[in-house]
Amino acid sequence: MALEKIKLTHDALQELQDELDHLKSVGRREMSEKIKVALSFGDLSENSEYDEAKSEQGKMESRIQELEATIQNAEIIDESELSADTVNRSSKVTIHDLDMDEDETFVIVGFTQADPLNGKLSDESPIGKAILGKREGDVVEVELPNNKKTSVRIVKIEQKN
Repeated sequence: MALEKIKLTHDALQELQDELDHLKSVGRREMSEKIKVALSFGDLSENSEYDEAKSEQGKMESRIQELEATIQNAEIIDESELSADTVNRSSKVTIHDLDMDEDETFVIVGFTQADPLNGKLSDESPIGKAILGKREGDVVEVELPNNKKTSVRIVKIEQKN
């Protein structure tokens, strides 16, 4: 069974590759040192430092596998072919929440880059899905995870240069 392609911008792919390279070199070296230090504390049956280091190592190796799979299944989006008039991945979008009467600005990114607290909203999030392909001035109804709905108006769309 073929894995589904993951659409990424060139910049997003580069960020993932940089993280992978860092984890494989620096991360693994640091983890090896942590485990070595923890082993020096003696009896492994009562060595919480060793258990913690091995747990961290497992999480790091899982992240490495996740990054490798994402990169292997990446499909690069040609940003030059995207319409400047509509919301798409890498668009900086300002919306006005009609229910809350407030504006919010964020960049639409792929799920691997999503970081809502830093203004990066996934194209697979409820708002991201709802506004993709829409234009400035469009009012869009967004289905929220709690089975509620809200409406937003697209105030401004800026494309990455």
